[in-house]
Amino acid sequence: MKAYMDMSRDELLAQKAALEEEFKTEEAKGLSLNMARGKPGASQLAISMPMLDAINSGSDMKTLLGNDTRNYGDWDGIGECRQLLADMMEVKKANVIVCGNSSLNIMYDTVVRSMVKGVNGSVPWCRLDKVKFLCPVPGYDRHFKITELFGIEMIPIPMGQDGPDMDLVEKYVSTDDAVKGIWCVPKYSNPTGITYSDEVVRRFARLKPKAEDFRIFWDNAYCIHHIYDDIHDNILNILEECEKAGNPNMVYIFASTSKISFPGSGVSAIATSLENMEYIRKFMTTQIIGHDKINQLRHARFFKNIDGLNAHMKKHADLLRPKFEAVLQVLDSELSGLGIGSWMKPRGGYFISFEAMPGCAKAIVEKCAKLGLVLTGAGATYPYGKDPQDSNIRIAPSFPTPEEMLEATKMFVLCVKIVSIEKILNK
Repeated sequence: MKAYMDMSRDELLAQKAALEEEFKTEEAKGLSLNMARGKPGASQLAISMPMLDAINSGSDMKTLLGNDTRNYGDWDGIGECRQLLADMMEVKKANVIVCGNSSLNIMYDTVVRSMVKGVNGSVPWCRLDKVKFLCPVPGYDRHFKITELFGIEMIPIPMGQDGPDMDLVEKYVSTDDAVKGIWCVPKYSNPTGITYSDEVVRRFARLKPKAEDFRIFWDNAYCIHHIYDDIHDNILNILEECEKAGNPNMVYIFASTSKISFPGSGVSAIATSLENMEYIRKFMTTQIIGHDKINQLRHARFFKNIDGLNAHMKKHADLLRPKFEAVLQVLDSELSGLGIGSWMKPRGGYFISFEAMPGCAKAIVEKCAKLGLVLTGAGATYPYGKDPQDSNIRIAPSFPTPEEMLEATKMFVLCVKIVSIEKILNK
């Protein structure tokens, strides 16, 4: 396939005319397809429905230790659910606090606590002249929204094939005491699908922060979210590595079952050092008397153990895989060799990250909207919604059916081609 940059002006104009006729045909269909956010599809939600029968009005509502989940108690989570999430996060049960239905809520609370009360006795961030966070990009827009809300300055850190640019991370962390944290999605990153290498994890653990209250916000949202049965990324245990490096308090790990059981009705957890846990406990016990232990019991009885969780995730993978493959099939067949975009084949997670020609992402997203195809807003994967290259587009294949994803990706590719030709012709 001839690259667009190698075509003559006449060839490009002929291509553009044909593509615009195709665009009119697609526009007339009046379709409505959404691949903006990583929402599980209806078929994925259906496999968790038996969980609703794990407990009923006749059930024994006591934990394995005999505590009544209908009442107060077990502030940090019932034992069997703490063990389940500890195994999922690959940490010790003693380092886990099970919370409500949202890990994003825990992250938000952790930032708020640091702003108002400081970190383990340090000066509250709200009293400082400047607070900064490092933000690997492209990254998770909701992370950036939290720090933006509190006026925390965000510093973009480019992502490589094995994780963030650690030379830059080390430079900022070791020289600037205003740098208080870094957002990370270390496994099957949102949106690139990249998993941090062992060396990157070790370099994180060996950081020498100038600020004593620097923390790594390790959002392990996709820790068991594989797409393929025979290809699983593995990642070092950051909590253990920090302990080995003499930095036991430097990391907070977050996870939830939002894309395992039911979004909005799952369970979430934070894992961190015992010292950090004690500090968190001082404030969280004032904030809330206890989380939903009946929901924790429901999850523990349905999944039983990590083997049950993994078996359930295989069902998710079987449903997600055809959707991802539909997207990748069209991208490969329609765009390979044209030189107008690049993408990765993720091995897990919920997204495919597409890099358009610089200056094209917003125009592509707007053009897709005219066909009834809703995408994540261009720029959302960067702090303040500003992609300096205007090139990254996050594709979320999970919610539509495989057939819809095939149709949606063809529409997407059509828009990529038209916008790219316009960009080249206007140079």
